[in-house]
Amino acid sequence: MSEDEAVLRCQGGDREAFHYLVEQYKDVLYGTALLMSSNRALAEEHVQEAFLAAWRGIRGFRRGYPFKPWLVRILVNEVLSRRRHSSIPTFPLDDAAHAGNDSDLQDMAEVLAGSETIRRALASLNREHREVVVLRYFADLTIPEVAKSLNLRQGTVKSRVHRALEQLRSQLSEHDVREVQGDGT
Repeated sequence: MSEDEAVLRCQGGDREAFHYLVEQYKDVLYGTALLMSSNRALAEEHVQEAFLAAWRGIRGFRRGYPFKPWLVRILVNEVLSRRRHSSIPTFPLDDAAHAGNDSDLQDMAEVLAGSETIRRALASLNREHREVVVLRYFADLTIPEVAKSLNLRQGTVKSRVHRALEQLRSQLSEHDVREVQGDGT
């Protein structure tokens, strides 16, 4: 089943088609939520709420447009809304990277972190810079899609990505890591 076909079927109320979309995007949404919140339990809640909101709003989705940015925007709105209205503490991603024998969680931690040094460098970014880097490079959104997800102008996203990458390069060069390249476009 194609994504477009799944969306069409979802708009008709087909829950199995929505399950297909959940399977396609659950890892990207979880990883994005985890990097934005630094809290595994909270990230899981964000993803659940985002999928619930997507199911409720799927009839309003305009077919022919990319589904992933629409879904990521729902997640980002959930994370930002919860952050504004909550005092839930966040914890470093060390918990996720050293969670024990859960191979799925370890695989996710490897994808998220790449290395301890990169994970720490990412965690040191301010929230605005971390969000654009997570959406651009982890969620694999384009600059226009990141801008739409965060309700920002493309120029703002480009400058934040540029500044974030400069900061990451500086921090990683101190540790002799050369894995962050590119200019964000």
